[in-house]
Amino acid sequence: TDSTDPSNTGIASATDNCDVNPAITFGDSVEQGACPQESTITRTWTATDVCGNSSSCDQVITVVDTTAPEITCPADVTIECDESTDTSNTGTASATDNCDVNPAITFGDSVASGTCPQESTITRTWTAIDECGNSSTCIQVITVDDSTAPEITCPADVTIECTDSTDPSNTGIASATDN
Repeated sequence: TDSTDPSNTGIASATDNCDVNPAITFGDSVEQGACPQESTITRTWTATDVCGNSSSCDQVITVVDTTAPEITCPADVTIECDESTDTSNTGTASATDNCDVNPAITFGDSVASGTCPQESTITRTWTAIDECGNSSTCIQVITVDDSTAPEITCPADVTIECTDSTDPSNTGIASATDN
């Protein structure tokens, strides 16, 4: 993101035995680096006096990307056991980078069991990687909870004779559903 302008990278100077102010010019040759944001600039500086005598020197400017993307995790969230843990339900990380306009974002989950079989804690590690391989991570905690009681349906009220069995097979059985 730094400027390669000579005001930022340095300006050549020259002296001459006859010309007190020789003209200084430069030309750049750019070679691509290991990733799209990196390059090596060979800047050839030339000093020319009023009689057309000239001399040159090279300045090497190496442009690097060593800054990792900035990543922002979605907020920690608690969901019911029947809800999806998909990112469309729990949120997605976002990232910005100083050189790469679209850093890649991935995630991996580590799951720990909860206090009952339907509960768990998911530690979701989000990673943002730019085109030069610089990366940063953040963590989102997804708590999968079972806090909804089952729904029970009782059998209908019945009237039986004193000699009839009170066994549920005779009086009816309750049913229940749970999320």
